[in-house]
Amino acid sequence: MLPLSRVRRQPGWLAVVVQGGRVVLAHGVRHSGARPEIRLLESFRVEEDEKRALERLRASHGLKAYACTTLLPLGHYTLTQVDAPNVPLAERREAARWGLKGLVDFPVDTACVDVLDIPLEGGGRQASIFVAAAAESAVRACALPFEDANVTLASIDIPELAQRNIAALFEDENRGLAFLHLDENGGRLTLTYRGELIAVRRVEIAALQLADDDVARRDKARERLALELQRSLDNFDRQFSFISVSKLLLAVSPPVEELRGFLAENLYVPVVDMDLATVMDFPSVPELRERSRQAASLLAIGAALRSDEVAA
Repeated sequence: MLPLSRVRRQPGWLAVVVQGGRVVLAHGVRHSGARPEIRLLESFRVEEDEKRALERLRASHGLKAYACTTLLPLGHYTLTQVDAPNVPLAERREAARWGLKGLVDFPVDTACVDVLDIPLEGGGRQASIFVAAAAESAVRACALPFEDANVTLASIDIPELAQRNIAALFEDENRGLAFLHLDENGGRLTLTYRGELIAVRRVEIAALQLADDDVARRDKARERLALELQRSLDNFDRQFSFISVSKLLLAVSPPVEELRGFLAENLYVPVVDMDLATVMDFPSVPELRERSRQAASLLAIGAALRSDEVAA
């Protein structure tokens, strides 16, 4: 989303993501024509504050030897789908910036803004884009602990794009993919096609609600989730009729028993539990064979699988 520097030594990206009072490190490397590889995945408790945690990791894990990336926290940015402005590509970002006026609650003139094209094949449709935007103060707050700890960030990304990076690996050729990721705070549904983010929806139902000991509350949460997913898939089919969704990929942390089967009975697309071992290698990280660990670390792993390169 936001390139910040151009310094790097080790191949690939090191995602340094603060979540739930912990710092998660994930080092990912993409290989041309081969499966990507996760070479490192570790999680550390933040004992005092983020700055001190990052200082310790800089020393113990040699963070300066990597191109580091992190993720903006939920609620610290917006991702808006709008009609593409009718301007040259070089001017699209600035045009999108001013198009946000009145849609966000922070000054757009100093905001950090990036745009993502939404690829279209059908004729007669207005081209659309995603506009990712964050207040300058939000980006500074995210970067400040890294600066104070003398850890250089090469980029700051958003969770939707980290999830897209994972989804792209599971797509069937020329088919769309729905990917639902849920955790203790809720989650998101992304729909991708040919490796590009086409649609996204925030899901306000947390994983623990779907495993509630109270059967009535649990069933109500599951039914609401299935209804939201069905509506999202129907809406996607209406908007993007040229994209056939092959399946719904599911990653839930903590795991929820019988959720896949429940959703499979209530949706018209196959529902498949995510297993990263089918699309990537992690010979040095045997704990990633456990699907629960995959789901718990999904955003950090996705952030580490950025496809662009940073010059040395």
